[in-house]
Amino acid sequence: MAPDDSGPRAPLTAAIPAAAPAPGYIGADGAEVNWTRIFLGFGGMVVGQFMAMLDIQIVASSLVQIQAGISATNDEISWVQTIYLLAEVVIMPLTAYLTKMWGTRMFYVAASLCFVATSVATGLSTSVGMMIVTRALQGLAAGAMIPPIFATAMTVFPPERRVTANVVVGSIVTLAPTIGPTLGGHLTEMLSWRWLFFINVPVGALVVFLVGRYGGFDKGDPKLAKGIDWWGLALMAIFLLSLQYVLEEGSKDGWFDDDAILWLTVTSAIAGVAFVWRQLAYRQPIVSLRPFADRNFTLGILMTFVSGMSLFGGTFLLPLFLGQIRGYSAAQVGTTMLVSGLSMFLCAPTIGRFVRQADPRLCLAVGFGLCAWSIGLGGRITDQWGFGEFLTLQIVRGVGSMIALIAAQQMTITTLPVTLMKDASGLINLVRNVAGAIGLAGLTTILTDQQAVHYADIASAASVANPQSQDMLDGLTQMMGASGLADPEGAARKALGFLMHKQAAVLAFGDAFTFLSLACWLAVGLTVFVSKAARGIPAPQLEGAH
Repeated sequence: MAPDDSGPRAPLTAAIPAAAPAPGYIGADGAEVNWTRIFLGFGGMVVGQFMAMLDIQIVASSLVQIQAGISATNDEISWVQTIYLLAEVVIMPLTAYLTKMWGTRMFYVAASLCFVATSVATGLSTSVGMMIVTRALQGLAAGAMIPPIFATAMTVFPPERRVTANVVVGSIVTLAPTIGPTLGGHLTEMLSWRWLFFINVPVGALVVFLVGRYGGFDKGDPKLAKGIDWWGLALMAIFLLSLQYVLEEGSKDGWFDDDAILWLTVTSAIAGVAFVWRQLAYRQPIVSLRPFADRNFTLGILMTFVSGMSLFGGTFLLPLFLGQIRGYSAAQVGTTMLVSGLSMFLCAPTIGRFVRQADPRLCLAVGFGLCAWSIGLGGRITDQWGFGEFLTLQIVRGVGSMIALIAAQQMTITTLPVTLMKDASGLINLVRNVAGAIGLAGLTTILTDQQAVHYADIASAASVANPQSQDMLDGLTQMMGASGLADPEGAARKALGFLMHKQAAVLAFGDAFTFLSLACWLAVGLTVFVSKAARGIPAPQLEGAH
């Protein structure tokens, strides 16, 4: 197999002897790669990606404690998560350009140091304004740490090892957001919410050491610093920031009923079109769109979009239901959510072999089919569902999400030249995050709108003429009277109203689960368009010049 010599990729200086033709390969003259150095450097990046993705959800189960600690309002505290995601989506598309310019090692070490410093600053925050600023900077650093590991896995390892590397990357993507609420809840209860951020210091130090010492996978091209597309950068920032804000805040503000949401939507659309035109026309685009010329990449992006919605959507719905409907504590929510993470972790080796050997269309169909069926179980949810009732849903969804995500990632890059891997990686991670934001916005809207619809239906059915409603009201009145309340009938009506609202909310959660399930079934249908050329190991001719 001929090495890829079409791009500026440099040899792995410290890990490969001079005779080796390309990073991660064994040359025709028998020169061997120093795999120990590669695994240590790549392992450091794996730990860094896990840390960056963990911080997306690690605050989810501790927002109440953080809110009290920095004296934030309900609206302000939501920005602790929102601003992190906003910053991530802005930097992700730039990582390909920056790693080409500076080299993976220098770029990753700088991003890791920034992440550690901003984590400490966030943990020391004493006001909501300070936390929003430091959390935004932390999100920028985290967004820079996520895409490079995928590109490194696809360029450093030989084709026969790429599926295994992809399984490792996919495990992090699925596992970190799932166990985030679990770890966060227990850390807050044992220490304090500030340790959600301080915990990154020792982990970050390990990442800096491993990547700094063993991560010499390539060399940068300083010439790229000349002619940076500043207009493209500005258009991209306006487009992504506006889009993400609309998705995060639109459901709270009534979507287009709010002037700010309306105008930001228009701004995002105009900036998005202008950005795409600029990247296609400029001689040195800051984000290459060339991977979209590959049909499997485009289909894989659609699959990644759906898997992102499933992953983030499921992680969003379960803690919300357990907290709001069942009244679980942060630790109880975390323990219940741990099932998904454990199922993903334990099945990863088996899934890796399955994806490597089976037809990619079968892998995608099985993965999304399992997701669709298991999430569909939530359509029958009741207010008594807890750990046992969610057990099957979480296990099967965890396995299905893992298969779907790894198969989609593998299909997305299988027919791409190695020289486009860095560009593809930034786009894949961007799409996954945007998909999560769109999924959360859609689910929030469904929960809000459908709860109102179901409450109206329940209220109209629970009239005075309804014998069952009247019997329930009479029973509640007697119960309140026995408790010695001054106005037992008024208290009974309030209690009945609460029960009606709770039942309407439960039905809305069922609708949200059904929506996610339908999205996964749609992805199953898309598998028929996948090219037969998409295999777990790329064809040799695709490794050369393009």
